[in-house]
Amino acid sequence: MLGIAQGLSEFAPISSSGHLILIPWLFDWPILENAELSKTFAVALHIGTLFGALVYFRRDVVRYLVAAVRSIRARAIRDVDQRLAWALVVGTIPGVIVGAALESVIEDDLSQPWLVAVMLTVFGILLYVVDRVAASRRQLDDLGLRDGWWLGVAQAVALQPGVSRSGVTITAARAMGFDRETAARFSFLLSLPVIAGAGVYEGVDLVSDGIPAGMTGPFIAGIAASAVSGFAVIAFLLAYLRRRDFSVFVWYRLVVAAICLVVIATGLRPATV
Repeated sequence: MLGIAQGLSEFAPISSSGHLILIPWLFDWPILENAELSKTFAVALHIGTLFGALVYFRRDVVRYLVAAVRSIRARAIRDVDQRLAWALVVGTIPGVIVGAALESVIEDDLSQPWLVAVMLTVFGILLYVVDRVAASRRQLDDLGLRDGWWLGVAQAVALQPGVSRSGVTITAARAMGFDRETAARFSFLLSLPVIAGAGVYEGVDLVSDGIPAGMTGPFIAGIAASAVSGFAVIAFLLAYLRRRDFSVFVWYRLVVAAICLVVIATGLRPATV
């Protein structure tokens, strides 16, 4: 269940980190009692999602890597692919800086269910409003380094669980005038270096310490589920957004947030973990 939730919500604008907090919290699963196991398992699920995304975007990844190498050799940016490759590099920087600086704060203070519910609501409404009023006058070929930087800044905001990495970068891209499919595609591509970097950084401990005893099966199942569901949701979303808007995802966010706040208000579950 957590693997599927991770794969679906990593790219849909509904917050994967928020779901990895809320689902065990709602069902009172024992994984919450072991903070280190919970963190390690989340890293494994992100690695699974990365595999699924890399398979889907394999041609894009190769194309932009080749373009970046050509640009470095020429010491110039000469075509659209090279510009997009550097936009992805520039856009990765803010998330790396903020993530490294605030890692402990995010884990200890910002991962509370009540705050996740609030963020789901606030940024869901923001996505709806921006998507409604924004023009769709720009496409992927129009995206430059400055755009990449500001979309990277937006992505860094999503380190707060409940915001949604894809949701906030899509919102920012729509505010800049990019069409929905372009906003989603660049958001997905921009997430790959961050997910890969976090996976390598956190995965060092996983490799050195090994998978906890008795958890090999759940880890394999979670990674496989997140990879398959991540691949599927990317394919679905890029086709879906050619014809439709983000309303269904906004309503989903609002419903989930309302359920969580009602659960807290009635005392069925505590507001914090």
